[in-house]
Amino acid sequence: MSDISLILLGAGQSTRFGLPVKKQWLRVNNTPLWLKVLESFRESFDFANIVITADRDEVALFQHFTDVEVVAGGKSRQESIKFALEKIETPWVLISDIARCDIPKEMVDRILENRDKGDIVVPYLSVADTVVVGGENVDRDSVKLIQTPQLSKTEILRKLLRKSEKSWSDESSLFAEYGYRRYFVRGDRRANKLTYLEDIDNSSCFKKGFTESIRVGNGFDVHQFQIDDSRKLLLGGVKIDTPLSLKAHSDGDVLIHSLIDGILGGAGIGDIGELFPDSDEKYRNIDSAKLLENVLHTITKIGLEIRYIDITIIAQIPKLQGYKREIRENLSKILQIPKSNINIKATTTEKLGFIGRKEGIGVISTVTIANIDWRAYL
Repeated sequence: MSDISLILLGAGQSTRFGLPVKKQWLRVNNTPLWLKVLESFRESFDFANIVITADRDEVALFQHFTDVEVVAGGKSRQESIKFALEKIETPWVLISDIARCDIPKEMVDRILENRDKGDIVVPYLSVADTVVVGGENVDRDSVKLIQTPQLSKTEILRKLLRKSEKSWSDESSLFAEYGYRRYFVRGDRRANKLTYLEDIDNSSCFKKGFTESIRVGNGFDVHQFQIDDSRKLLLGGVKIDTPLSLKAHSDGDVLIHSLIDGILGGAGIGDIGELFPDSDEKYRNIDSAKLLENVLHTITKIGLEIRYIDITIIAQIPKLQGYKREIRENLSKILQIPKSNINIKATTTEKLGFIGRKEGIGVISTVTIANIDWRAYL
């Protein structure tokens, strides 16, 4: 289909969904929902181009999972489509919501087959029940429940988005406002949109239920000692009683840096340098505990949780035996997991290497990550 491109909208905030996990990231057989939708379209249709919109803070996260171009969405549906259209050159564009995770191929076929009958092709559902609007009965045969995906003439859509300042819930309403031809085709009830948590019960995407999955990530970091009266040695957010501190762009908490890398490794979303580059001045001297909180928020919204942490601190000096309990307690508070799920070990290198020469500290972290069980919220 050299004349049709696909835009998948995934930049929404899922505010009505009622979960700490964004619905785009709910796992379907261990695959994020948005990726499942993308793969379904790619298996059935050969589009000239595919573009996905994502929240600006999630573009890099999406890109870890796919070779399809991901662009930052806007504050509204229209804004997101505008940004995506900058990447579209075909005369037709099919636009679908990632929240519609089970769109039958035959429904999309009906849309594509009728593209020459209107400026936009729109799937709809009929209404079987009595309809009352503002206290008045309405002929139910005249009522249409509009679905996506919708197939638009690209240049008309581009023009209307530049012209209109109103907010529209779908593209067909925008076309109708300016008098363009809408052609309606039969939709499919399986293509229901996930808006509220209870919609999961009616979605065939989740008919197999929750799938448990365990991932393991490893992190390692090392920092050099320095003597700087303006800085303290921090490990796991705990101040260590020593004149030494660690050289770093941030506060130098080598334990938290290692732990962050372990978490990101288990989640499969890169490393600490990608999320918090030391070339960015906003991270200069930053409290590493704040970075850890940010990472926790990130993995939660993409449907993952921390199950267990095992940390090895490698240091010839200072002695750390008396700090391990406090470090566990602080990490438990930050990460909102039981202390019993955090283990802290401290060892030396028997005076070997740069650590043995008392030049710095290294930390190794192993983190177990699992899918958040959304059934607990139903």
